[in-house]
Amino acid sequence: MSSSSAAASGSADSTAARRNTKRPKYSKFTQQELPACKPILTPRAVISVFLLVSVVFVPVGVASLLASRKVVEIVHRYDAECIPPSNSSDKVAYIQNSSVDKTCKITLKVQKHMKSPIHVYYQLDNFYQNHRRYVKSRNDEQLRDSSKWDSTSGCKPEDMANGKPIVPCGLIAWSLFNDTYVFSRNNKNLTVNKKGISWKSDRDHKFGKNVFPKNFQNGSIIGGAHLNDSIPLSQQEDLIVWMRTAALPTFRKLYGKIEMDLNEGDTISVTLKNNYNTYSFSGKKKLVLSTTGWLGGKNDFLGIAYLTVGGLCFFLAMAFTIIYFVKPRQLGDPSYLSWNRNPGGH
Repeated sequence: MSSSSAAASGSADSTAARRNTKRPKYSKFTQQELPACKPILTPRAVISVFLLVSVVFVPVGVASLLASRKVVEIVHRYDAECIPPSNSSDKVAYIQNSSVDKTCKITLKVQKHMKSPIHVYYQLDNFYQNHRRYVKSRNDEQLRDSSKWDSTSGCKPEDMANGKPIVPCGLIAWSLFNDTYVFSRNNKNLTVNKKGISWKSDRDHKFGKNVFPKNFQNGSIIGGAHLNDSIPLSQQEDLIVWMRTAALPTFRKLYGKIEMDLNEGDTISVTLKNNYNTYSFSGKKKLVLSTTGWLGGKNDFLGIAYLTVGGLCFFLAMAFTIIYFVKPRQLGDPSYLSWNRNPGGH
């Protein structure tokens, strides 16, 4: 065999051997040889980072806390107050009796000037809208597309009533909040604007303009509010607000807006219908009137969290600074290695 043929045979064998191996093709990425930044955490760098965080977080926390404190809120719990004394021993039977007039009157005192728009919320406590079976009990195709009105998959047990599909189906829609509020000041009604209280994206994309309620609340057990069959779901904003489920068992949902100022010392009379059953699960109902700031509603937690983190970083920066000047140590001093500190160890 000639030398050239032997070389060709050896080259072919090596190529075949490489093909048979499972070794990946060499690259800097697979071998983790890409350039990287490996900063050394020197005392000065650590102290500077902590100081920078504190300088940023503390002013933001102060601004957030001041903005929250400027928000004026009126919170009134009425679920216990609106039960007649004669029915206090069996509240569930009272609330489930549809033949009883559940009108209730309460008064709210304005302690500080409230600038419009004033947001009206209802707050529910101990109501778990985040329960898995509750959250899944809906059909988004049915809500969005009029041709899918009979699509009720996932809506059990509120999918059918009297042998016909329910629109909108599911437990979320079925349990729609149905307390109502009428406000007056000096015997003059305060108009509550209920337009634009839901997310625009929900109105435009999640609830169809040609989808109308059908066979809703026609079962043997009525869960909550009724819906107007002649109004499309995209305009039924109370339903849209309710169906954006809350993550926590205590939550507020927007009922409407009062678009005029309330002055300090004003007395607001509220005539409400106490219809919603929170008594069977020891829930609470509250009426909330609130102004807003640049951060939204009243929320002290955000400001307190920023101040806590900023203050902790400032404390650590000062502590490290004192240690750095009082008891300095050389960076990368090998005498601090364990085998140097303990010559007998391994």
